Amino acid sequence: MTFQLEKLDHIQLSAPKGSEETAKKFYRDILGFAEEEKPESLKPNGGVWFSEGEIALHIGIEEPFSPMKKAHPAFSVSRIDALQTYLENAGISTKWDSKLPNARRFYVKGPFGNRLEFLEWENK
Repeated sequence: MTFQLEKLDHIQLSAPKGSEETAKKFYRDILGFAEEEKPESLKPNGGVWFSEGEIALHIGIEEPFSPMKKAHPAFSVSRIDALQTYLENAGISTKWDSKLPNARRFYVKGPFGNRLEFLEWENK
């Protein structure tokens, strides 16, 4: 091969038209992502961009909209129990899963029904 894949640049999740404020309340206000300015050429498409550390997350408007039920991003976290308690206290249901060896993980549904995974690897 004459090319090399280097890293994941960003994740894009779909959302229904007019849902930017709902996305901000969840991803910025609850999960702590910083909102990023979209390029002028992309602003007419709607949606909103976020970042946190090395994670770039784009919320794109899709019509008709259908949430991802199986496909999902997985966010590696530290102190997963604290995150789970924080989300539950914010009214967000979490569902633990123990099928992945050497990891503790749970799933949530984002504000538009997209599946999100949060996991903490053991012995890292």
